[in-house]
Amino acid sequence: MQAIAQSNVCPFRWDDQTQTLSIIDQLALPQREHWIPLHDVQQYANAITDMVVRGAPAIGITAAFGFYTSATKHWAIDNRDEKRARILADKAILAATRPTAVNLFWALDRMARALHTHLDDATPSALLREAFDIWHEDVDMNKKMAAHGADAIGPIQNILTHCNAGALATGGLGTALGVIREIHARQAQRALQAPHQPPAPIHVWVDETRPYLQGARLTAWELLHDDIDCTLITDSTAAHLMQQKLVDAIIVGA
Repeated sequence: MQAIAQSNVCPFRWDDQTQTLSIIDQLALPQREHWIPLHDVQQYANAITDMVVRGAPAIGITAAFGFYTSATKHWAIDNRDEKRARILADKAILAATRPTAVNLFWALDRMARALHTHLDDATPSALLREAFDIWHEDVDMNKKMAAHGADAIGPIQNILTHCNAGALATGGLGTALGVIREIHARQAQRALQAPHQPPAPIHVWVDETRPYLQGARLTAWELLHDDIDCTLITDSTAAHLMQQKLVDAIIVGA
């Protein structure tokens, strides 16, 4: 079955007129939704280093658009070797931001290959298309994972999750939360199709996730944003809930 879930949460906004990517400030959540426009490579690098954006897929997408931003700055350089060198120097700045994020290096290497192919183009528009492909492909993978996960788990009531593997950590929908969103969407659909015998709606236990509280700050905020019933718990409560048989499945990112 294909994914039917959608989310009201996305960590990115693209302004085609100004050629600017804005990211939601994850450090400001859940108290306020603050969007930060990124105008140069150093701002992109700072956003990753300071964990304004976090989650390996989201970091990779951010870096891809940072690479494109560098290309727009240097594209007018006549000497192709110097142009390439300037852009690759900015790539190195982006690559140094998070040594453990595999998606970061994968996305930057993919953008570098696109640069090699299109270095002599009149404009860097091919690099923008590549950055968007990286973003949209991630969303497509999330949808496929959501469908497979929901198929495997089936109807369920109480789910436990830890940290944040949701839309904020990806291009949209999420990995672990993508599966949870899909289960929620399917059970809501069944309730409409069989109103006299509706399945119980899902409920999500959200670990606070110390020390950075990604569960409390981000995951609970995402679920509430999408009208999915959830309860925030301390990390140490999870074992008690399992002992009391109040957890039917655990879905986490890896």
